[in-house]
Amino acid sequence: MPKPLPDIVAPGLSVVFVGLNPGLSAAAEGHHFVGRSNRFWKVLHLSGFTPHLVAAQDDASLLNYGLGITSVVERPTAGVDDLARAEFVQAAAGFEAWVCRWKPAYLAFLGKAAYGAMLNRRSVDWGRQTEPFAGAIAWVLPNPSGRNLAFSQDALVAAYRDLRLEISP
Repeated sequence: MPKPLPDIVAPGLSVVFVGLNPGLSAAAEGHHFVGRSNRFWKVLHLSGFTPHLVAAQDDASLLNYGLGITSVVERPTAGVDDLARAEFVQAAAGFEAWVCRWKPAYLAFLGKAAYGAMLNRRSVDWGRQTEPFAGAIAWVLPNPSGRNLAFSQDALVAAYRDLRLEISP
């Protein structure tokens, strides 16, 4: 059975951005981060990962920049509140195998929920993590969803830029 929202992936990418799960509109349209309030594409550009603003419909073009996108849980939902911690725990082994298969240098988890649940941690710090995840350097970045009111666009750009500067100073 095909995934509701296909991964944007190739072997050995610099960074794979790891979402919690697809949103309903993203799964329906077949493209990542399509919601009008989602700040992912703008933040990616403003933090220096892409030389221009990429449209959600052109999400596959991220491969041209050594970037990819996946989700920990494949089930689309209207929001993160519709996911149970147990779904992330259940997805952990399969996700680790996925990382070992594709071998990205960095994983950028978009939010703390999936990363914390898969490692059975109640508390996770933002930024670079102290231990790798399935061989990849792990970062936890704020989720760019427009529903995430705890982070302004400027704060998101600064957090994402920290990762980009580590990869290519």
